[in-house]
Amino acid sequence: MPDSPARNTGAHFVYAELKRKILALELKPGERLYEPAMASALQVSRTPLREAIRRLISENLLEQQPTGGVLVPVLDAATISELYEVRAAIESLMARNACINATAADIEALRTILARNAALVEFADDAMQQGMALHAKIAAVAGNSWARRFHGQVSSQMERYRHFTNSTLGRREQALAQHRTLVDAVAAGNPDQAAKIAFEHVMGARDAALKAISGSGVGIS
Repeated sequence: MPDSPARNTGAHFVYAELKRKILALELKPGERLYEPAMASALQVSRTPLREAIRRLISENLLEQQPTGGVLVPVLDAATISELYEVRAAIESLMARNACINATAADIEALRTILARNAALVEFADDAMQQGMALHAKIAAVAGNSWARRFHGQVSSQMERYRHFTNSTLGRREQALAQHRTLVDAVAAGNPDQAAKIAFEHVMGARDAALKAISGSGVGIS
């Protein structure tokens, strides 16, 4: 028998809220989830909570222990490096394709996002959102549906690390400068340069994330 709409809605709410807490580091790396307390805090029954937990385990955002417990995964340096390397390769490909496909309207849209990024560079969360918007627009212009799909999967895994990459104004200004040179390369129709800038930009974010996490006191293995 199909699940009722109420049950589906409850499971979706719990999933969305738990995922938000994990990505925002409100649930700390290495922290164990206690079902009774979590169900009480979210004011839901154990059934939608368990459905949400199973889904998050499948996405590697929660970790099932051999003893049956469920933990928030620690921030693993090797995993972080691997994710950024994959993202760098995908973004390099998309930047290259964007050079081929970009119209005058696309370039104008990218420069509009850049202007918002510059205006909000002093504000960490807002600057991060504009940076993500720029990358999303380049992905859309690139037009490779498989690259976008894999990029979305990798980006979802990386959300726990993103706020470490723009935690200082200096790093945000550096990212903004890189975004400008990337857009200039796309506007000039220079695929080799755009691909190189995109790759180096993401690898720079990797280095910033690892450095910030290592000095933050947050659990990392």
